[in-house]
Amino acid sequence: MRRPPVRVLLVLGAALLLLVAAVSAVVVVRVLDREPASALSAAPRPVVEGNRLVDQRTGRPWVPRGVNWSSLEYACAQGWGFSSLEAGGTDPMATQARAIAAWGADTVRLPLNQDCWLGTRAAPVSDEYAERTPAGYRAHVGAFVEALNAEGLVVVLDLHSRKRIGTPEFGNLAMPDAESLAFWRSVAETHADNPSVMFDAFNEPYSRYDATDRLVFDLTWECWRDGGCAAPAEDDRTATTGRTTYAAQGMRAVVDAIRAAGAEQPVLLGGLDYANDLSRWAEFAPDDDQLVAAFHAYDFKECADRGCWDDVLAPLARTVPVLTSELGATDPLDGWVEGYLDWADQHDVGALFWVWADHAGDPMSLGRGLSGEPTAWGRLARSWMRAS
Repeated sequence: MRRPPVRVLLVLGAALLLLVAAVSAVVVVRVLDREPASALSAAPRPVVEGNRLVDQRTGRPWVPRGVNWSSLEYACAQGWGFSSLEAGGTDPMATQARAIAAWGADTVRLPLNQDCWLGTRAAPVSDEYAERTPAGYRAHVGAFVEALNAEGLVVVLDLHSRKRIGTPEFGNLAMPDAESLAFWRSVAETHADNPSVMFDAFNEPYSRYDATDRLVFDLTWECWRDGGCAAPAEDDRTATTGRTTYAAQGMRAVVDAIRAAGAEQPVLLGGLDYANDLSRWAEFAPDDDQLVAAFHAYDFKECADRGCWDDVLAPLARTVPVLTSELGATDPLDGWVEGYLDWADQHDVGALFWVWADHAGDPMSLGRGLSGEPTAWGRLARSWMRAS
């Protein structure tokens, strides 16, 4: 057979390349239509299977190791920015995400402010340099989630704080309120298609005492699950008599709000006593197969020794994933944290260190600046995360 001239071959080859490129483009468009760009990141895609978190990408058990990243819960209420990232240099979100990933972390918990997200209580607070809006706050959070996912980090979005009424400050209520359900419907709908996001329903449910140390609000497990009890309207940074109250919303209502928004990702539920008491978590947890028991481990709390961990956490971890969503100590270098981490490693319980923030004089500040230069506490955390 006679070969066609070289020029004809070149033309045919170019046409073939164009055809392949066109077909590929159609395939890519169809893939992107089916799965959002955020889901195509290198981050794990956690789901609950029995008593384990599993990465959907590999089908292997996944035990989170990471940090809490602080400032989204208070900067917007105090009026100096959406977060500390606004004081950064060029592309601070990507810089911060790379620094955290370089420590060996695979998870970042982002405490959020309910009012800054919703625009309630005159939040977020503007100043003479910038007008801040709820849409701006949501966009800021979303952009940081994408930057963290791009570095292979799962993000836990946590309902952490409220703006104080009438003043540019923040605090934490004892339980969710009706507006918390609106918060979660919005947050969950926004991030429903991102499999590298989990939700932490409420930072730290707690009972409340007045200035004379008299119990004025006794949070029960029944109210924790079902709501309906009268919780003090004042936040934990404001004295209360317990007379002014609101109707608490339970964890069942929060989980239902998240699911009604179309989000199927795992939901973290912290127990009583500032998420340190998980003694009846399994008995009162809402009916949902994607729940994680969230434990806040601090040396100054009641459940702070191996006896409690063996008696309460270990049996729970045999039925449901347990995640230490906050880990810290009065003196994080005195050996208590290492003891807890040894126990957690033996029971496949993950840990998120408190806190990635540059707070001068705070022994629990993990690093300095955007670059992630570690403190002594940070070096301990980094060593444990890199050892995984």
